[in-house]
Amino acid sequence: MSEIFQIWIAGFLTLCIFSFLYKDNPFYRFAENLYAGLSFGYYIGLQYNTVIIPNVWEKVIQGDYTTVPAVVIGIMLFFRYLPWKKVSQTSTWALALYVGYYVGVTMMQKIHGEIIPQIQATIVDLRPVFTLKTLNNVIVIIGVLSVLIYFYFSRRNTGIIGHLSKIGIWFAMVCFGATFGYTIMGRISLLIGRFQFLVEQWVPSFKNFYQLF
Repeated sequence: MSEIFQIWIAGFLTLCIFSFLYKDNPFYRFAENLYAGLSFGYYIGLQYNTVIIPNVWEKVIQGDYTTVPAVVIGIMLFFRYLPWKKVSQTSTWALALYVGYYVGVTMMQKIHGEIIPQIQATIVDLRPVFTLKTLNNVIVIIGVLSVLIYFYFSRRNTGIIGHLSKIGIWFAMVCFGATFGYTIMGRISLLIGRFQFLVEQWVPSFKNFYQLF
């Protein structure tokens, strides 16, 4: 009985979301708000059990107060919602500390994990000539250089720089299109999964509908 009930709840919410294909309606807004509320509540519980309890509460109980300044800075972020202007402005101090710390810590990680590997991937061998691999390497070099030139704003895009920047636009559009297409494929797979659920589980559960009562 509980399994059938869960299937019907999932089927009802799925149809509520699909109803937006017709127009905005109360059923869609109900499912949307329910999903947002459950996700937010789950996220709060996850952060409480995986961050606050082990990293703050348990350490304070053990006499380790090294995380207390971080807690104070985190609480200061919420000062912006207070009605007192002088107090609410102090939230910018916490935000500046957070952004500065994040940039300082992740800067080297980004350089070694993303920038340097991308530079190494661009430095490719153009030998032997007249092979598909060499042609692919030439396209990579032209694409990288032309896109970098397109985002070079220190001088006007005229002459040879203007022509190369136009080539960079084409490479950038191909990249954005491929990324968008990949995203659409992922969403289509989710849509197919929902249709499979409705056809393979929800519709067959009609014969056991009486068990709900």
